[in-house]
Amino acid sequence: MRSRWQIPIALCLAWLLAGQAVAAREAPLLAADPALEARVMEIAQELRCLVCQNETLAASHADLAVDLRQQIRSQLQTGQSPAQIRDFMVERYGDFVLYRPRFGARTLLLWLGPFALLLVAVFALLRTIGQRSSTPPEPELTAAQTRRARQLLTTTEEPRP
Repeated sequence: MRSRWQIPIALCLAWLLAGQAVAAREAPLLAADPALEARVMEIAQELRCLVCQNETLAASHADLAVDLRQQIRSQLQTGQSPAQIRDFMVERYGDFVLYRPRFGARTLLLWLGPFALLLVAVFALLRTIGQRSSTPPEPELTAAQTRRARQLLTTTEEPRP
């Protein structure tokens, strides 16, 4: 006996598997020279994928990252240095393409911001600790207040009907 959910579940699984087959693509071609490929990956490790934004060009599988690695490969084959290639990428895509941005006037806040936030947090913590230790202790109860408190605690109220 078939469950009424077997057919819809089977159709959903088939649809998901078909989507995976369509998304699969051929592995990118690597340079015939392993030394050249190592230099390409070394430069690609220093550059950010503009699509993924949290991955290097070397780690990304986005189409743009594949194209940019191919561009690095062709520039290396024409004899350009890694510094020239990085400068080209920065000129074309801006400082954002660098995975570790340069220290400069435009990136000053990026480099010094975390340290400034840390200093502010330490200052706030020390100030809070200082305020807690300087608060006066609670005043002691007078003898009359102590008697009244004991009286309230020992007498029980009759339940109301």
